[in-house]
Parts: sequence; structure tokens; C-alpha cells
Amino acid sequence: MLGWNEVSKGFGTVRALRNFTLRIEPGEVFGLLGPNGAGKSTAIGIALGLVRPDSGTITIAGEGSPRDPATRRSIGAAPQAIALYDELSGRENLRYFGRLQGLAGATLTRRVDEVLDEVGLLPRARDRVLGYSGGMKRRLNLAAAIVHDPPILLLDEPTAGVDPQSRNNILDMCRSLSRRGKTIVYTTHYMEEAARLCTRVGIIDHGSLLATGTVGSLISQHGGESVVTITRTDGSESRVATPDPVRHAAGLIGDASVQGLRIDRADLESVFLNLTGRSLRD
Repeated sequence: MLGWNEVSKGFGTVRALRNFTLRIEPGEVFGLLGPNGAGKSTAIGIALGLVRPDSGTITIAGEGSPRDPATRRSIGAAPQAIALYDELSGRENLRYFGRLQGLAGATLTRRVDEVLDEVGLLPRARDRVLGYSGGMKRRLNLAAAIVHDPPILLLDEPTAGVDPQSRNNILDMCRSLSRRGKTIVYTTHYMEEAARLCTRVGIIDHGSLLATGTVGSLISQHGGESVVTITRTDGSESRVATPDPVRHAAGLIGDASVQGLRIDRADLESVFLNLTGRSLRD
């Protein structure tokens, strides 16, 4: 279990987190979504013990503060910025990170081979990371996070910029890790990915948690109405927002001026935009 309890953090005049409270259960894949600068990275940094909160507490699997090295061993982190050594091979990277987490001897060797196989890199284990593709580096980045078999994983944009095959491998791994009881916090800007993977989702903005729930419940509460787009034979197009798009579309059957209909239902992206706004964030 991982929890933030009334956590606040400021950097000068900027309030990165405001009484942030969230509890994530074992085996849960929790999607933490928010615009740039919303507070996601600060929340993760505090959970890793890299950032000290101004107030509030962190609960990590019933253990102590994340600033304690023994507690940090219960966490695996895959940062958005690739954290690997290019001049080392894939296997050498994992042996190094495994030793940092207290692994040694036959246990270290076994775990390195297991995770290399899981991410599909065992055939390239001896190659220097410098020659890996972007997708291969992302998969090795995830392997480094799980080599010590931690109960909690913090994955920050783990599929950013990868090919479809690597993305599918990473998502499958997250599902497998969840089935093994791992607690996963997953940040992403890919709404479809979060909808497919996460058991629950939280939307954060300006340091505050705006809403949490299953994807279905969030869409129901915050997604807004569906939109029916009507194309007519004269080339004109109109859009109608409605809570019952099927009934509205059925009412247009037989109208000779209607050339085509399209129904766009509310989805997780609708929820995100409705809660955080549509203005650009840099």
C-alpha cells in the first residue's frame, strides 16, 4: 500500500502540492494524470524520498519514511528521463542497479536474467545500451525498476516515444506485475493507454487532486454529453450534444437530407479536459 496523507509542498511562491491525499491499494494500477506542472513529479519525488514535504506524511507498505534507504528498497522507479549508462551493456546496467538494491551472487544473476527475458532483451543483453533503440531503452529502464522485485512501482511516462511493440510489451508487463500483487503508480499523457490499463485514475492540477475513480465512473461524472455530428447532402455539417446520442441519431433516420452520422462519446480525454481546462500548458 502507498499513501500520501495531507501532503503539501511549495517551491518559493509556487504551491506544487496542496493537502494532497491519496491511497493506493496492493495490486492496483493507479493512473495519475495531469497537465504539465500539475504536481505529479513532486508527488512521486516525495514518495521516493527525493523531495521533503512541507507538511503531511507518506505511508509505504507499512514501513518508515522513504528517506530511509531500507524503505526505499520496497520501491522501484522508472523515471521519464532514461536512467541508464550508455557505455555499459544491458546486463551490466541491471547488475549495477541490482547491487545498489542489495542483490548479490546467484540471486542477482537469476533476477537479471529473469527481467531481461521479461522485457525481451535477453538476446541483446551483452550489447552496449548506446546501440539500443528508444523502445529497447524504455524496456531496460523498466527492468532496472523491477530487478529487485519491489512491492511498489512508480512509473513516470514509461511508454513515451516508443514503438507499438515496445508499448505493448510494457503494458503487458504492468498487467502481469499487478496480477502478482505489485502496487503501481502510472503517469502518462496517453489517455487511451490509461483507460486500458488502470484500475483507477486520479486527475491532479495545480497541486490538488480533482477527482479519482474508475474510468467508467469518471466518464459518467465528468465526461459531459456525447456529440452527434450530422453531415447533410448540401455539404453542411452540424453537431448536437446529447445525453442519448443513439435516440437522437434514430430520430434522423428517413431524413433524406442526412448523408452521414457520427457519434463521439465522452471518454477519459473528455474528463481530463473538462476538469483541467483546454488552455495550453508549457
